[in-house]
Amino acid sequence: MLTLTPQAISKVKEIFAADKNLAGKALRVLIEKGGCSSYQYGFSFDQRKDGDTALEIGGFNLLVDSGSAALLAGSIIDYKEDFSGGGFAISNPNAKKSCGCGKSFEA
Repeated sequence: MLTLTPQAISKVKEIFAADKNLAGKALRVLIEKGGCSSYQYGFSFDQRKDGDTALEIGGFNLLVDSGSAALLAGSIIDYKEDFSGGGFAISNPNAKKSCGCGKSFEA
């Protein structure tokens, strides 16, 4: 369904370790309507809800709601750092077109 690179796994673990308020929560990856290309990616730390798919990846739980699952199928989440900072990047085979910033797409 969804793959995280070793760099992404390392960064998520770093975020969890830095904030004790995240104990017991999972990383939620979601798709929302909006952005400049119809849909945009979102990340949050959340509890599992009815209809979620839960995956254990690299020692933490990842959640995907049923509405986002089809649009994220086969996606790879990476974490990249460069001279301007760092951030998560999603390579999504379901995206027909992406915006220049990489945070929204059209399916």
